[in-house]
Amino acid sequence: MIHIPSIPLKNGVELPCLGLGVYQCEEQTEQAVLWALEVGYRHIDTAALYGNERQVGAAVRASGLRRDEIFITTKLWDSEQKTHKQYDAFLQSLDRLGLDYIDLYLIHWPLPGLALESWRVLEKCYQEGLVRAIGVSNFHQHHLEAILPQAEIKPMVDQFECHPYHSQKLLLAFCKKEDIVCQAWSPLLRGGLMDDLLLTELAWKHGKSVAQIVLRWHIQNHVVPIPKSVHKERIYENADIFDFSLDEAEMAAIDGLNRNQARLDPDNR
Repeated sequence: MIHIPSIPLKNGVELPCLGLGVYQCEEQTEQAVLWALEVGYRHIDTAALYGNERQVGAAVRASGLRRDEIFITTKLWDSEQKTHKQYDAFLQSLDRLGLDYIDLYLIHWPLPGLALESWRVLEKCYQEGLVRAIGVSNFHQHHLEAILPQAEIKPMVDQFECHPYHSQKLLLAFCKKEDIVCQAWSPLLRGGLMDDLLLTELAWKHGKSVAQIVLRWHIQNHVVPIPKSVHKERIYENADIFDFSLDEAEMAAIDGLNRNQARLDPDNR
């Protein structure tokens, strides 16, 4: 079994530095989560939108692990923000997961005029002890700047699209300054990096796959990647990234691949 280290959030809660994403896993969710927990993952990322919170909760219970050994993230969807039912949405996620608490709850997307209202609800959930940490997803710097001055509890995490073709260096630097841990969704660009010449050369040099090189790049950039897979061998492979390092020149070379290639822009969805 692979040991995956953790990093502390600003409130001291330990966040495993690699997670399994379950977006579009559908009926394969429970098995994928069980495989991940078997190999050593302790961080599972879901969302109300994904429609598989029940399967994630079922896998947690079937795993035989203690609840406090597993870190579960889920997210508040847009529709419940628009109808001002954020608190009900949190309780429904908790119920679907079948858990007593959630480890990390995120606002899934910033909605104009609603981010602060939604953040107040997350603060309420945190103060009631229903969630161990709270944060946001897909927030640019200007979205964060809109709530930070008025937040009683500062966001602890920002999860956003990040990969070598969209490295988000400015946002990473801002979050570091504000003590916000960054997570990367689509850390492998949905397989869109596999034929990149530089990454292929580095994979050959280190005896690793391109995916492992990219995930290691994230880790060394202090970003928590959450790659999605429903294939046992890929889930195992993605976790096997803690026995090698990229040197400064290799990290800089991967940084140089950036082309600001984003699939989704939170300001223009």
